[in-house]
Amino acid sequence: MTTDEHKAMTDSEVPRITGLLVIEVRKSNPNGDPERESSPRQRPDGKGEISPVSIKRKLRDLVERSDGQDGLVWAQLKEVLRLGAGADERFQILESRGRKRDEINDLLDNDFKRFKETYWDARLFGNTFLEEGGKDTVRAGVAHFGVGVSVAPIDIEFQTWTNKAGVEEGKDRGMAPMSFRIVKHGVYTVPFFVNPSQARKTGCTLEDVQIMLRLLKHAYPHTRSVIRTQVEIIHAHTVQHMDPLGSFSDFALLDALAPKRIPESEKDKPSESIADYCIPTWDEIKDKPVRPGKNVNWVTVGDYTDYAL
Repeated sequence: MTTDEHKAMTDSEVPRITGLLVIEVRKSNPNGDPERESSPRQRPDGKGEISPVSIKRKLRDLVERSDGQDGLVWAQLKEVLRLGAGADERFQILESRGRKRDEINDLLDNDFKRFKETYWDARLFGNTFLEEGGKDTVRAGVAHFGVGVSVAPIDIEFQTWTNKAGVEEGKDRGMAPMSFRIVKHGVYTVPFFVNPSQARKTGCTLEDVQIMLRLLKHAYPHTRSVIRTQVEIIHAHTVQHMDPLGSFSDFALLDALAPKRIPESEKDKPSESIADYCIPTWDEIKDKPVRPGKNVNWVTVGDYTDYAL
């Protein structure tokens, strides 16, 4: 990408976007709760939960360079979006495990412009050094993920893991009682939003947002773990508002695309497969009114893309 091309892209206005992730979980733990020995997060009503932090962590991990090397997803994304030779300098991760706090605080206090130019996740999600930084520090970012909640209650399965090679002295095998804690099956929804009002303050660009959107479908397949083998974003609905101030109600879109447990009589029972849900698509709602009784259809108020496809 030439300097002029990069300038044209980064000078583009960040759009207002309303989105909804639809995530299917099969015999996996999508997000452990540290207060419950890493059991799948579960609300008092029995429904499962995924924290916004866990979603953003996976996106950061896909961009972050490890030992000076690009990951597979990031390397390909740089080519697809033609990010240019300086991408590794412009898309560093503030929330990295090896970060040097003194150096970052120095940037926050003395060179805020360079801070914004350096850290992709700070431009997009905000500065996580909330207790530090000068008057210009970024408190809130442009992109925000809500709490993910399962459509129906979840069943959590507990199993004991064994290790043929013992880890304790004098034992030739080991056991970890109740250590394998998984959701048998569930469908979760995670709302997310892109707010252009913060873009000028954080330095976030259209390019930053495009990277996040293209990373969504890779968030789980390319960050798998032993306990999280079967988690997939089956829809990453996004609708870009025609008006940057908002051309429709966020809640109206989230409600229109929200999956429902079927049949109605079993809505309070855990599911066994994806067949236990009715999952709306854009094609099914696009010609319907945004609000009952209003002569405005979804297709007229925004541009739709499913980034999971």
